[in-house]
Amino acid sequence: MTGRGQASSGDLLELVRSGRATTRGALQQVTGLSRATVGQRLDRLFRAGWLREGAGGPVDSPLGGRPSITLEFDDEHAVVLAADLDTRHARAAVLTLTGELLAERSGTLVIEDGPDAVLGELGGWFAELLEKAGRAAGSVCGIGLAVPGPVDSETGRVVQPPIMPGWDGYDIRGRLGRAFVERTGGAAVPVLVDNDANLMAYGEQRTGYADCSAFVLVKVSTGIGAGVVVDGSIFRGIDGGAGDIGHIRVGAEALCRCGSYGCLAAVASGGAVARRLAETGVPAASGSDVRGLLAAGHPEAVGLAREAGRLVGDVLATVVTLLNPGVLMIAGDLAGTPFLTGVRELLYQRALPRSTAHLDVVTSRLGERAGLVGAGALVVEYLYAPERVEERLLAMGV
Repeated sequence: MTGRGQASSGDLLELVRSGRATTRGALQQVTGLSRATVGQRLDRLFRAGWLREGAGGPVDSPLGGRPSITLEFDDEHAVVLAADLDTRHARAAVLTLTGELLAERSGTLVIEDGPDAVLGELGGWFAELLEKAGRAAGSVCGIGLAVPGPVDSETGRVVQPPIMPGWDGYDIRGRLGRAFVERTGGAAVPVLVDNDANLMAYGEQRTGYADCSAFVLVKVSTGIGAGVVVDGSIFRGIDGGAGDIGHIRVGAEALCRCGSYGCLAAVASGGAVARRLAETGVPAASGSDVRGLLAAGHPEAVGLAREAGRLVGDVLATVVTLLNPGVLMIAGDLAGTPFLTGVRELLYQRALPRSTAHLDVVTSRLGERAGLVGAGALVVEYLYAPERVEERLLAMGV
C-alpha cells in the first residue's frame, strides 16, 4: 500500500478484499485518510461495480459513533475463464471472482497436436462453458491457463518444455486470446499462463492452507514438478524454472523425455510406472491408467507406486531441508497411500528432524480442480492488484 494518507482506490479495495478493513471507519483508521477522501475513493469502486454494501447490517465503528455498514467485494460483476492442460487431457471452467466453479468440462486434448490446434479448441470449450453458465462473453475479465512445463511469467511462453513438443517459445497468450474472441465474440481480455504445479499449489494453499507461509506441492503424473508458495505468492525463481525437480538426476540409467539419462521423472513419474507395468504385461500406457490400477488395488501397481514414492521422497528430503515448509502436498495420478507411504519412508529417514518437526505431508484436497482454482485466482489477483485497479478505473472513466 502507498504511504499512510495516500492510499488509492485500489488500496482500499485490497483492504476490503483481504478482510483487513471492511467499514468506512476502519478504512479511515488504517489509511489515515479523511472521511471525505475515503468516500470519494470508495465511490469510484461503487460506480465500477466492484464494491457493494454487505447484507449483514451495520456493525460497530472503530471510530465510535453510529454503527457502520460493512463493505464487500462484489464477486458477481465479472467471471474468469480457466483451463488446465495435461499431456493428453484438459479441464476448463467458468469461475466467479472468489473461485466458485459455475460450469466445468473435461476431455481429450493432446499436447502433441501443437499449440495452434489445442488453444483453438480451448476457445470453443470456453464458448460452450459460458453458454452453460448463462454468462455473456462480455462478462469475462480474464483467462488463466495452466500448462505442464516451465513458463517465463513475463512473456507467458513455455521455455524448453520436455513434454510439450512444438510449444517452446510459442505465443500462448496471443493465440488463446484470439481463440476466445473468435469463438465467443467477446472483446480481448488479459491471458495469464503459468506452470500447472505452480497453479495447483496456489489454488490449494489459498483455499485450504492460507495461514501456511511456506507451502510445497509436488505433482506426479506424466512428469514430476513442484509448486512453491511463499508468503502467499508463487515462487518462480529467476525465469520460471523453480520447482522443476523431475529433471534432477538420481543415478538411474533410464532415458528421460528431456533427452538426459537418470532423471527423477524417468524412473518415478506416472508415465515411468506405466512403462514398467507394461513391460510385465499389465495394460498401462499413462499415469491415468496407473491411477485406475491403484484404485483397484492392483498389487504390482501398488508396489511400483511405493517404490516411486521412495525415489521422490529421497529428493524431497533436500527440498524440505532447503525450504522448511509447513505443508508438503502430493498431487497427481500417483497421489495415494502407496506413493505417500514411500515418500514418508525416505523423507523422514533422510531429512533432519528439525526440518520435519512441524511438517504436514498430505494429499490434494481440490483434486483435479486445483489447477483451475489456482489459474482463476492468478487472474483475479493480477486484475485487482492496487496499481492495476487504478489503471482500469481510469480506462473506465470513473
